[in-house]
Amino acid sequence: MTATRLTAPPAAPASSTAPHGRGRPCVITRRAGFSASHLYRLPELDEAENARRFGPCSIAPGHGHNYELIVAMGGPLDADGMVLNLSDVKHAIRREVTDPLDFRCLNGVWPEFDLSRPEGRLPTTEALLLAIRDRLAPHLPLVALRLHEHTNLWADVLAGPTTDPMEAFLSIRTHFAAAHRLARPELSQSENEAIYGKCARPHGHGHNYLLDVTVRGPIDPRTGMVCDLAELQRLVNDLVVEPFDHTFLNKDVEHFATCVPTAENIALHIADLLSEPIAASGARLHRVRLQESPNNAAEVFAETPQLGMAPAALEALAAV
Repeated sequence: MTATRLTAPPAAPASSTAPHGRGRPCVITRRAGFSASHLYRLPELDEAENARRFGPCSIAPGHGHNYELIVAMGGPLDADGMVLNLSDVKHAIRREVTDPLDFRCLNGVWPEFDLSRPEGRLPTTEALLLAIRDRLAPHLPLVALRLHEHTNLWADVLAGPTTDPMEAFLSIRTHFAAAHRLARPELSQSENEAIYGKCARPHGHGHNYLLDVTVRGPIDPRTGMVCDLAELQRLVNDLVVEPFDHTFLNKDVEHFATCVPTAENIALHIADLLSEPIAASGARLHRVRLQESPNNAAEVFAETPQLGMAPAALEALAAV
């Protein structure tokens, strides 16, 4: 039996006097989890080439993850003050996604991952999320989805008529420790302290920086990847983590000899370092997020002319 799309009823004209907010737009999110395994191995490649391309992920019989799925849906409020009844949302996600995937090997669970078919692809995080979107789209008014494979790797996809159906965002998280001093050399110590406070003290201070790098692009129809994940991790490590880790940024990183190493400037410099190498790998750098402390972070959107500072749908996912 085909499930009925769980859309809200036709909205009344939005107005400040509409009862229970009826007709006013809103985005809601729902979180779900499942455990599954997968294996990265293409039958047309020999053992050595699979190992070279996919590393430990190619080791049979595979490995597993506790996946976390976040579904963002949007629309006008109904007469009950809801975009959708969350009980209906929960049952749709369970029926279409978590029940079929939980405690399964992803390589054999859905036709998209049947590698004996020419159109079959590997069940990467981003390919899996596209398949989940396609199964939920007939039933829920999707705007975006996020799938965490683990805390340091996740994918996002957008939903809607203007969305490239094969495009995804892939994010990795890493960290480095570094010291810095915030001061402009043309100013006196007292002037710098008036601007930067304690951060201007002459001997500097340190942080354990948390770095998120997000790339965007179409997934490969066979590997299921936006880009070579190992190559992306190598670029971030070689160009950022190794040169920055356990340094005094003002003295050890040439760029910051003449540029105040605020979190904003560090994030911008990281984006400048990564944009061209990531483009050469076949993806596009979308975002760099640098968290300096639990209370402070800076974000740089490298694709501002194409996408604006941040798609609203992705903001809804990031806030969960």
